[in-house]
Amino acid sequence: MNDDVNATVSSDTVASGATATAESNPAAELAAAKAKAEENYNKFLYAMADFENYKKRMERQLGDISMAGKRSVLLKLLPVLDNLERALAYEIENDGLKGGLNATLRAFENALASENVKAVSLKGQRFDPKLAEAIGTQPAADGVADDTVVAEAHKLYMIGDEVLRPAQVIVAKAP
Repeated sequence: MNDDVNATVSSDTVASGATATAESNPAAELAAAKAKAEENYNKFLYAMADFENYKKRMERQLGDISMAGKRSVLLKLLPVLDNLERALAYEIENDGLKGGLNATLRAFENALASENVKAVSLKGQRFDPKLAEAIGTQPAADGVADDTVVAEAHKLYMIGDEVLRPAQVIVAKAP
């Protein structure tokens, strides 16, 4: 029991000594408080900067996810558009059917245009592997340069400045 009393007395003595030291030097206490406040303010600024970076990263990622979904849906619609164009290439005697196919094709083209998608014809241009896939070659005719696109199986579709679907083309090659 004497040990408990001695421990209590010595801890009270230490605490009163620390209080006396802090009370006797308010300038040191103020400087320590200012340093701690500065440190906390810097931590706050870093946290705010990290949060702003997080918000920007999330906005970018959400935009990328949205664009990937949009591209996926648009890519599924392009074969329908190709088939409508192929159907209209044939001689159709029924004017009602031909008019319906034309109206449907225009509706698809308008829907794609509203999403900033445009078809680009590469026929007559130099082959560019960034924009087209060569699915075949044929001998170059007179006046046609080597590596020139002479026919398109599928058009190039762009969304903004990016390739949505590369063209599939036949390229002229010198015999």
